[in-house]
Amino acid sequence: MKRSIYIFLGMLVVLTACTKGFLDINKDPNYASKTAENRLLTASEQGLSYALGFTNDNRGARGLTEVLSVYMHQVCVRESQDQYGADGNEINITGAWTGMYSSAAAQVGSDVLGTLQNVEDLITQGTANGNLVYVGIAKIIKAYAIGEFVDAYADVPFSEANKFLSGGIRYPKYDKGADIYPKLFALLDEGIANLNATAPNTLTPAGDDLFYGGDPVKWIKLANTIKLKMYNQVRLVQNVTPQVLQIMAHDTLISVIDDSFMFLYGRGSTPDDRNPGFSEYYAGQKTHYQSPWFYEILRGYNPRIFTGNKDPRIPYYFYNQLPFNKKAQNPTDYRDSSFVSIPFGSVSVNRDFSQDQSMTVFGLYPVGGRYQSDISPVDGTVATGAAPFRMLTYADRLYIEAELTFAGILPGDPRAKLLAAMNESFNQVDFVVSLAAKQRGIPLLVGNSNVNNYITKVLAEYDEKPAAGKLEIIMTQKWISSFGSSVDQYTDYRRTGYPVLFDPNNATQAPGGFLQPPLKGDPTIKGNQAPIPVQLGRGFPLSLPWSNLDLNVNKNAPPQKQPSSYPVFWAK
Repeated sequence: MKRSIYIFLGMLVVLTACTKGFLDINKDPNYASKTAENRLLTASEQGLSYALGFTNDNRGARGLTEVLSVYMHQVCVRESQDQYGADGNEINITGAWTGMYSSAAAQVGSDVLGTLQNVEDLITQGTANGNLVYVGIAKIIKAYAIGEFVDAYADVPFSEANKFLSGGIRYPKYDKGADIYPKLFALLDEGIANLNATAPNTLTPAGDDLFYGGDPVKWIKLANTIKLKMYNQVRLVQNVTPQVLQIMAHDTLISVIDDSFMFLYGRGSTPDDRNPGFSEYYAGQKTHYQSPWFYEILRGYNPRIFTGNKDPRIPYYFYNQLPFNKKAQNPTDYRDSSFVSIPFGSVSVNRDFSQDQSMTVFGLYPVGGRYQSDISPVDGTVATGAAPFRMLTYADRLYIEAELTFAGILPGDPRAKLLAAMNESFNQVDFVVSLAAKQRGIPLLVGNSNVNNYITKVLAEYDEKPAAGKLEIIMTQKWISSFGSSVDQYTDYRRTGYPVLFDPNNATQAPGGFLQPPLKGDPTIKGNQAPIPVQLGRGFPLSLPWSNLDLNVNKNAPPQKQPSSYPVFWAK
């Protein structure tokens, strides 16, 4: 019945829209039929961050990191993402898709802001008005957004997407990713040309540009860095050496942390402009467990990589609520000292017990939570939530160069690039601390002796490894650095096979199996119970399922895919 009403209302809108002058009495002369470029830009940028980041139900934000952080084994949940189970009806899959392709105007009464429709309007309107700085920024955002969706979904609407107003296309076809990628490079070049144009602009961005404050130079650096990332992405299926060398020769790339492509969330709660992942601190029920696989690698327990090398970022990444000598509120599924969690794929009898006041939650670095200087239950008052959502940073650029150098596409020493990337990763944590910390006296990582010792051990391990092991170290360090932003993690893994992820079907990787007896100088480590039973009913998704919300209404959409057997074109 409800669907019939919606169909009738939709037909009524179409019919009345075709009748000249019908219901003109309802036109508001004080309400503009077009939104100004500055408002379109702000909506586009916030929508981009929402569609790629964590989910926040209170704001209607749905992001791919909500799913992919589980697939990349940094977060564990009890929802459909567990055991690779997110399908085309999963609310974060459908929400991210809708948020990316729709416009803010199409969602009246909602805080969800779209990206691609607003960007399309911005390109059309800015071109007509001669505001080419807006047009250049919009094209760069469009190229980045579509590239991220191709990498995640394989094939997506592009050539006909968001063309209803300009071309009357109501049902866009799905283009092949291999056909889309070359057009994105061209779009980035167009954006750079628009930003370099000498034509006068009647309107230029400033505070409405939430990324770079309207600075054309920083947008051009971003565009070139996106191209570098994308050429690295396709390096296994085409020769990219000439293009990469040309980009590097111009050296107009992200080169400091302030150039990084990050959405800077704030500290406000009314309205709420905090990092969506910070909702874990004030939500009625906590859902994000920190992955034991990720924890054990950082803690130095994994016998394959960084064994015995404790990562100094642990107190910035995780916050333990439970003292090591205190009983949890319920039987625990996984516990090591104060660290309390559940493993991916767990079928333990303790998996579903509530642990809101005992579980380990996000720390300061990924979502603006609390730095681990003491141990106590958290709430929304103990931290700020002002951590940025990091999409493409200076550290990411350096890791990309390390991979390209390792692959022989760039000249030089990949070890030196790895060192530079690790140093910048620690600097990046300090940067987030400067923005998000509520506590005083949080120690800086750069220059810290523990950091220097950690990096020295990583490089020594790198020197001892064969070629495959060296690439594993590069990609694992990148994975650790990008905690809190998982779309490119998912892409990196499917391109390189690294980092090695938890395999529930491998008995030697059973959670708890890596935990050691008490370590010298660390009496809080108590070891763990026997390995936890896990299972896996699905294969690793080679791409994400398309949104069923679109498949159900778009007559030009393909049938739903089988994610475990539908790779992206650049996968070898």
